[in-house]
Amino acid sequence: MPLTICVAYLLSCSKQSEDLLQPNNMVCDTSNVSYMNNVLPIISANCYSCHGNGEMEGSVSLDGYANLKIVAGSGLLEGVITYSQGFPPMPENNPKLSDCDINIISAWINNNAPDN
Repeated sequence: MPLTICVAYLLSCSKQSEDLLQPNNMVCDTSNVSYMNNVLPIISANCYSCHGNGEMEGSVSLDGYANLKIVAGSGLLEGVITYSQGFPPMPENNPKLSDCDINIISAWINNNAPDN
């Protein structure tokens, strides 16, 4: 085998192995999404500084299940976290949520946002 082919083969193998170790390749489980175990931790870590714990930036409160369900049901929550056209991107002045976090919230919303 010519040397260039051997080197290319070895590099592709090492890169492939390296990619498997990256956290981005972790499986995002959106089955059995729970408000309490999955959604609330994402919302509290990323949104509560402006929309929780008594804060109501833009007249939006995500404190508690009832408030979050209203915002989720209106389409606002999914619109802002997916950076959909016509919605302000959230969380403001912070990086976009991970695809997995967005998929978890979307799965919860698509399952009628249960209080579980």
